[in-house]
Amino acid sequence: MSCGEPHETDCAEVLEHLYEYLDREMPDGDRVKFAEHFDECAPCLEKYGLEEAVKKLVRRCCGHDDVPTDLRSKVMGRIELIRTGQAVPDQPVEQAGDPAAGPAAAPARSRGETDLA
Repeated sequence: MSCGEPHETDCAEVLEHLYEYLDREMPDGDRVKFAEHFDECAPCLEKYGLEEAVKKLVRRCCGHDDVPTDLRSKVMGRIELIRTGQAVPDQPVEQAGDPAAGPAAAPARSRGETDLA
C-alpha cells in the first residue's frame, strides 16, 4: 500500500513495523518518524486506525478471561521442571515417570541424553 507520495519513511516500512509501533516496542526516534508519516499519509493512517481498533476490540473482548487455577499451576510446574532440568520441553508432564502411562512415560531426561540401551 502506498499513497504514491514520497515520504521520509517509506509506506512499506511503516506497514511492516506497524505492530511494533502499536505495541510501543520501537525506539522513540522511530515512533516520531512513524507518527509524522501517519500525519502525511492517509492510507497508512487508515491502516493504523484499523489495526488499532482491532487490538482494542481483542483487548476488550478477550483481555479479562481468567486463567483456570489448575492450568496456571500446570504451566508454572512445567516451567520449573524444565528450568531445573528434570524434564525436556517436548515431554508431557502428566506422563513423566508414570508407569501406567505406557512407553511414552519414560523418566525425564536432560538435554543430550539418548536411549542407546
